[in-house]
Amino acid sequence: MEHVDTIVVGAGVAGLTAARLLHRAGRRVVILEARDRVGGRVWTDRSDGHMTDLGASWIHGITDNPVAAAAAAFGMRTVEFTVGGYQPDGRPIALHDPDGTRLSDAEAAAFAADVHAIDEALVPIIARSAPTASYREVAEEALAAQDWDDERAERAREYLEHRAEEQYGAWIEDLAAHGLDDDLIEGDEVVFPDGYDRLPEHLARDLDVRLGAIVTRVTWTGTGVVVQLGAAELSADTCIVTVPVGVLRSGSFTIEPPLPEPVAGALDRLTMNDFEKIVLRFEHRFWDDDVYVVRRQGPAARWWHSWYDLTRLDGTPTLLTFAAGSAAVATRGWDDERIVSSILEQLRGIYGDRVTSPIAVERSDWRGDPFARGSYAYMTLGSTTADHDALATPIEGVLHLAGEATWTDDPATVTGALCSGHRAAENVLGATIPIESLWAPPA
Repeated sequence: MEHVDTIVVGAGVAGLTAARLLHRAGRRVVILEARDRVGGRVWTDRSDGHMTDLGASWIHGITDNPVAAAAAAFGMRTVEFTVGGYQPDGRPIALHDPDGTRLSDAEAAAFAADVHAIDEALVPIIARSAPTASYREVAEEALAAQDWDDERAERAREYLEHRAEEQYGAWIEDLAAHGLDDDLIEGDEVVFPDGYDRLPEHLARDLDVRLGAIVTRVTWTGTGVVVQLGAAELSADTCIVTVPVGVLRSGSFTIEPPLPEPVAGALDRLTMNDFEKIVLRFEHRFWDDDVYVVRRQGPAARWWHSWYDLTRLDGTPTLLTFAAGSAAVATRGWDDERIVSSILEQLRGIYGDRVTSPIAVERSDWRGDPFARGSYAYMTLGSTTADHDALATPIEGVLHLAGEATWTDDPATVTGALCSGHRAAENVLGATIPIESLWAPPA
């Protein structure tokens, strides 16, 4: 049986970060990746001649962000595209009322002020909320305190619903009250015109990455681990498991003995969301100029309410929307034609006959991916923000979990994944590692 210092399960950003840092520290590291590529949920599709990030797209806030620093060091081009974590203002937004009429600047400002008032009211309400409270419960308490008429309250209510779904792919009743506590973005946001996958490709250089290596079992003791790959086995002194929460909770991946507390409890309170991207390319632009996003209010826009203009990436008129939460669940079995028809119906409610059929459509299917089983993790009822870090508690010094779900300050992001990989490498080594060594030239 082959033996190495450390086995890393998963060649996403978390796994590659940990492996790269350990490799540079002189450890023999093997990365086992089930897919035929590196990157995990960072996946850039170029099959139609265009660049489409069907997984991660943004760096959400480049200020003091190690992902931004790594991208710059690796020479990755970026384009500023700040959307502000589904915020109501701050960037050009074409906001339309339930009838499809665009709100005036004064009306849009008044609506944004309402959202900010709710957000301010939510802070103390969430702070005193019980662990079992849902985001719906705290949102309704904040709305009730405003003494608004029904129409005004409903517009704010649906905004909170859409924000919960678009940021965490979860219906507002299923998201823990503290589930949006990490909604903090510092600095501009950027996207990658050449594809986000350049980041994991750079991180993987010179590493022993074994693709198509499907791990089914990790057996650990106080002295080491044995990893099962079909009929083959590989052993190591330590192991870093970076597979998504959806895989950890599935029957296809087993850890023996079972995870101890507090890791097991944290895992039980986190689950994967339903959140899929739909990218539509058009021959001609029919939507508003000089806006980042087009949004529509009202019950007709329950599923399709926000369209992000990606035209600036390569000049092709392109809109991005999301099937999030209940929309993703309901439309999972739909073909492209039915999806497009449903989306265009909502756009026609805004732009009428100006709307044309797309010339190309691309969709993600992270829920159907056996090596992801969802897009990213969110906090279910009973969970607290501490569960993220608890999931990464080292187990007898030999087994470590990492990935976006294990990072409290910025979960559900590439930043969270990278930082968790850095922490795992430090835990394995028992020493502090400057994060800058991840992208610095070899000594």
